[in-house]
Amino acid sequence: MTELTETLKQLSALGQETRLLAFRVLMEAGMEGMPAGSVAEHLQVTPNKLSGHLTILVQSGLVSVQREGRHMIYKAEPDAVNRLLSMLVDNCCHGRPEICLPAGTTRRTGTK
Repeated sequence: MTELTETLKQLSALGQETRLLAFRVLMEAGMEGMPAGSVAEHLQVTPNKLSGHLTILVQSGLVSVQREGRHMIYKAEPDAVNRLLSMLVDNCCHGRPEICLPAGTTRRTGTK
């Protein structure tokens, strides 16, 4: 998959409200991840409604899934998120990534 194809797939996955909210919940859950049922409960959606959304997030590479007993544990993939953000900043700022950073920050450290 080319970098552009991967980026478009990831942006498309995040371009829907339920998926974006689920992704945010999984980012907050950290490396422990979260069972699908807990994500559904947190978002107040039925598990069957959430299932397709989680599948799209997994297919985008921004989320991974692992079976633990009877549960499917979903985890955000920080490396994929960082690649997406880097691509956007590095390639979408007219070759000048520093213009995409908040005022007073540096690209190398991300600090003021």
